[in-house]
Amino acid sequence: MKLALLGAFAVSSLAVGIAASQSAPTVAPPENASPIYGVTIPEGYRDWRFIAPAQEAPPLDELRAVLGNDIAVDAYKKGILPFPDGSILVKLAYKRKQSTEFAPATVPGTPTTVQVMVKDSKKYPDSHGWGFGRFVNGKPVDIAQHETCLSCHVGNVKDHDYVFTRYAP
Repeated sequence: MKLALLGAFAVSSLAVGIAASQSAPTVAPPENASPIYGVTIPEGYRDWRFIAPAQEAPPLDELRAVLGNDIAVDAYKKGILPFPDGSILVKLAYKRKQSTEFAPATVPGTPTTVQVMVKDSKKYPDSHGWGFGRFVNGKPVDIAQHETCLSCHVGNVKDHDYVFTRYAP
């Protein structure tokens, strides 16, 4: 009798578990997440620390500033490669324009993109631990543009954990 009760309990527990897994809500990607990687623009990133500037030649003709969270900045300062999981880099890009107040100066003009790299080796094992996001006006760009992220980083900076930016002292 005990064996029959135990068997009935096991079967009913299995049925409940299967029903629960079948009815469990699927996790939707966050709003405004990048295609392929699901990366979003991090909250409060404009208060992060400055890592380095960059100037992109024509045809892009942009000024760029790279910011990092504390994990990324600490890795840069200590020379840690690969970057530890949790590192996040954000690149702000602007069209270049001549200053109206000081003729020799070039200043940021119209913003073009916000680009994000997130290090999570478990979530992004197929892209060397990095997830990518490229955003215009807070919205992710199309999948075709995101398909170019990894190949560019792999083709040019695999020896620096797939990151172009170097820390500016």
